[in-house]
Amino acid sequence: MTKIYGSGEAAVAALAGIDITIEDGDFVAVMGPSGSGKSTCMNILGCLDVPTGGHYYFRGADVGTLTADQRALLRRNYIGFVFQGFNLLKRTTAIENLELPLIYRGLPRGERRQRAEAALAQVGLGDRGHHTAAELSGGQQQRVAIARALVTEPSVILADEPTGNLDTAKSHEIMALLKSLNVERGITIVLVTHEEDVAAYARRQIRFRDGAIESDTGVDAGTGVS
Repeated sequence: MTKIYGSGEAAVAALAGIDITIEDGDFVAVMGPSGSGKSTCMNILGCLDVPTGGHYYFRGADVGTLTADQRALLRRNYIGFVFQGFNLLKRTTAIENLELPLIYRGLPRGERRQRAEAALAQVGLGDRGHHTAAELSGGQQQRVAIARALVTEPSVILADEPTGNLDTAKSHEIMALLKSLNVERGITIVLVTHEEDVAAYARRQIRFRDGAIESDTGVDAGTGVS
């Protein structure tokens, strides 16, 4: 799979030809220096972008052949996103932040509230539902962000530097939570991180350099890559 930005002499190969398979239930840490291609790869994995060459198959669907609306539907039904900056509405309660993606799904109010409360309970914030995001600590806000990813019941969570704005103790709390979601619920997790101790929570570490996969190590590495 390749991804080229620009054309002619200005062309840049963000992905210079990678071959990778991520199985159901994997927990993968994606690492590499800035400009190595890891963010481009994550955007394609999340169906936010499509490859220039080659193919990306998500549950059998060739993502590059889908329309933007079809990719949006795929994201809505299967993928949860967690970001470094939390991306919560600060003046909105935790419950209301979680209900927002369910509104887009057209779920009735009662079911939205029930699922939002259940997701908050899963991340240990069942008693914080009526606090606004601004009233929560950084670690609590990231837990709400993870709950927002969970509320749509995704099969995959893509996390972009989920501990980047947290101190060491809170970072380990968030990673322990993600690991439990992977082990106990079988959710596939792929995260970008620069931190070795964060990557250690994953069973597999993929390192990018200059648009290529430099190494792929871990328990699943023998079966994960063609």
